[in-house]
Amino acid sequence: MSRPSDGSGAGHASKGAVAEPQTNLEREVERLSRAVSELSTLNDLARAIGASLDVEQVMRTIVARSLRALDAEEGVITLAADEQSSSLRTLVREVGSSLNVEAFHFKNALLGWMQIHRMPLLVNDPPNDERFRGVEWEATIRSLIAVPLVVKGKLTGVLTVYNKKGGAPFDTDDQRLLAIIGSQSAQIVENARLHDEELKLAKIREQVQLAAEVQRHLLPQPIPRIEGFDIHGTNVAAELVGGDYFDVVPVDAHRWLVCVGDVSGKGLPASLLMANVQAMIQLMAMLQMSPDSAMRHANTLLCRSTPDTKFVTFFTSIVDSASGLFEFCNAGHNPPLFVTADGRCERLASSGAALGMLETLPYSSATRTMATGDCVVIYSDGVTEAINAGDEEFGEEQLAALVVASRERPASAIVAAILGAVRAHAGGHPQSDDITIVVLKRLGAA
Repeated sequence: MSRPSDGSGAGHASKGAVAEPQTNLEREVERLSRAVSELSTLNDLARAIGASLDVEQVMRTIVARSLRALDAEEGVITLAADEQSSSLRTLVREVGSSLNVEAFHFKNALLGWMQIHRMPLLVNDPPNDERFRGVEWEATIRSLIAVPLVVKGKLTGVLTVYNKKGGAPFDTDDQRLLAIIGSQSAQIVENARLHDEELKLAKIREQVQLAAEVQRHLLPQPIPRIEGFDIHGTNVAAELVGGDYFDVVPVDAHRWLVCVGDVSGKGLPASLLMANVQAMIQLMAMLQMSPDSAMRHANTLLCRSTPDTKFVTFFTSIVDSASGLFEFCNAGHNPPLFVTADGRCERLASSGAALGMLETLPYSSATRTMATGDCVVIYSDGVTEAINAGDEEFGEEQLAALVVASRERPASAIVAAILGAVRAHAGGHPQSDDITIVVLKRLGAA
């Protein structure tokens, strides 16, 4: 008996029907296996970077795990310091240890694209990619995936991997995984970066505090007692450190150098320059130079050692405690007030330009004799240029009237009156410049 003609065909059809479900099953197993691998990668990454606040360590870990997950040759994280800036600063590069490839960076076109679109970018044929027509790519770049690091809507950086090992192209699954890594990592990188900045700022604050302490010790503490005279001074910096300076230095048994200086600008740069000036002035006092000679030498040294944009106004004087002779030289400084016991007020005007402007400028000294009750008020422009909410300056006239009215009071009281009046004038307006006041008053015979 012959077999049915369709028996053999039915048998073949049955085998074919079994083969197709097996193929689908294999695909599903592969998909699930990849999903498990991705979850494992993300969990490992979260554990590795979640507890660290070292920004470079965090970024190196992210790059290393990304290379491993995508089987890529090279990776980089680039932080955007400012969202409005098109220039991104590369902080970390991680290259596979077995590779020897030349360094390469983002092209301007790629940077611009990421700033505008802020979405994952997959490029498998850089020279022929229509999105970057005309861009010159390095020969080492065969393919890349770039994903944005976004925190609260702000682009804080870019994570990029280059060149799949073996020459294969990146696929959409690679892009999706790197996008997830970037999304998961963005806030952690930003937290670590902010922590790093806080540590740097704390160190800077510590250094500025130390500079302020050093500067306070440059001022006379306490102010020396000059026989037959009442002297008091104060310095109030607009910032933690400032560019104003005053000093009272013995020249010999009867003569004392009394000076006030003001460096252009304020803050740490001004304070550093003023420390240099202070050292020069004290040396010149030890050498018993006259005020005009001291200013000439100081000007020469500053012109040779400071930028053209920096200068110092300076008033230096030598008072003789025995005779009351007051010899002075004003190098572009605010004219001090010479107020007599009977209320006459004279401005001790400049006899030379500010120090550090031009090496060949001349300086000359002048003299006054201080009688009993006469006083000299030396101040910086932070006094007269203090402004209020109406943008009105305190001014020289108001200062002169106050000093004349206060001339019979002790030097410390005159300083306090000036400082109080300036603060009252400014009201709640912040101090915009350093304030220095020195009052020298001749006493009567004991």
